[in-house]
Amino acid sequence: MRDLLKECLAEENGFVELRYHHVESRSFTAEKGRIEASTVKKNTGIGIRVLEQGTWGNASTSEISKASIQNAIRSAKQAAILSSGLRKDKIEKLAPAHFAVGDFECEGLSDFKSRSVEEKMQLVLDTQKRAMSKSEKLKSVSCSYSESYEEKAVVTTDGADSFFKMVRPEFNVGATAFQDSLLQSGSESIGVTGGWDCLFKERNPEAISEEAIKTAVDLLNSELPSGGMSTVILSPSIVGLLVHEAIGHTVEADFVLSGSVAQGKIGQRVGSDLVTLCDSGFSEFYEGAGGTISVDDEGVLPTKTTIIESGILKSYLHNRETAHIFQTKPTGSARAWRYSDVPLIRMRNTYLLPGDSSLEEMIAKTKDGYYLDGAKNGQADSTGEFMFAVQKAYRIENGKITKLLKGVTVSGLAFDVLGNVDMVSKEFKWDLGSGYCGKGQPAKVDAGGPFLRTKALLGGN
Repeated sequence: MRDLLKECLAEENGFVELRYHHVESRSFTAEKGRIEASTVKKNTGIGIRVLEQGTWGNASTSEISKASIQNAIRSAKQAAILSSGLRKDKIEKLAPAHFAVGDFECEGLSDFKSRSVEEKMQLVLDTQKRAMSKSEKLKSVSCSYSESYEEKAVVTTDGADSFFKMVRPEFNVGATAFQDSLLQSGSESIGVTGGWDCLFKERNPEAISEEAIKTAVDLLNSELPSGGMSTVILSPSIVGLLVHEAIGHTVEADFVLSGSVAQGKIGQRVGSDLVTLCDSGFSEFYEGAGGTISVDDEGVLPTKTTIIESGILKSYLHNRETAHIFQTKPTGSARAWRYSDVPLIRMRNTYLLPGDSSLEEMIAKTKDGYYLDGAKNGQADSTGEFMFAVQKAYRIENGKITKLLKGVTVSGLAFDVLGNVDMVSKEFKWDLGSGYCGKGQPAKVDAGGPFLRTKALLGGN
């Protein structure tokens, strides 16, 4: 594929980028003792970008032939020329980059290929059937498995020349419990970049199912919190959601140029000394982080980017265009969902560095507070203001966990929450590898970190 793309660029002048992308995805969902849904999708084509007269031109083709690709290049150039007169701020040039050259393969491909469709389908059936026998309070349990296999090649006229493969499986269990006309739900999901063994390295399907069921059943007898500004210990799942949604998006350089809260704050304090925030194309600490990439969609080798160092904002996330504007290096953060999509600045694996405390120490040193675990959903905006729903919240009184609470939300301004951090654990976990990040198009990401103690506003009675 690389040879075909290079052949198509042999006579081109100016900047042209060709991106081949092939995706095969499948999913199975089991409910009521049977497979309720099964899907298989394939998507293949080539995306074309050109930089002509100070602006981008884009085109794509699903026909993998030299004639079709060259015709799409001409279409992209014509689109750029037609739109150039309407662009006020011209793109002067793209920042130089450390390009990927050669073939790359993520971990887990051989394991992935060795597992049959029947084995994966039987997994969700068996897990769902066993789950329903765990408690008489269960009203329903669903179990799903999905996977995405991808091949990409990125070739540009200025040096990118790469081909890579990856696989991303996911597993999810959702349970609903019923008692005295009350319904409560619990869910557990995992997603990785890697094979089956990587997916179930820490917990097997049975353990994942049991945790989802326990959450749903336990919440039936839980209470509502009193609410208000509180001392909170956040689990890695909540930390991951916070650093991704409320901080990560504000430091994507295209959002910064649009006026996010991080604009103009390089070199300024935005968190306590205990806070160091990074975003990496690699799976730091252990294998399998869901946003891992070998090459970004501009053909740039991804880097580990330190965004906040000891509380000081150090860097934004960049593609080649914004790296030139800010006079810095691209971070390998340009990503496109499908071949027909335009690469955007996106996070990969976003995380806080661990500290020196333990979760047990943090709880023991909290006289009056809450332990929050299990990110459900929420929202954040360009100001860094956020509100997240929490699946499980536990009251902490005099250094001990006392009771489970339901209906809890946590909110605040992200940089204020980081500024109030006074304890960070040495434990670390990736915990946002399932699902998708949205920004005009989906992207597979991951996020996580240690447990941390801070102050935030809890919603309740």
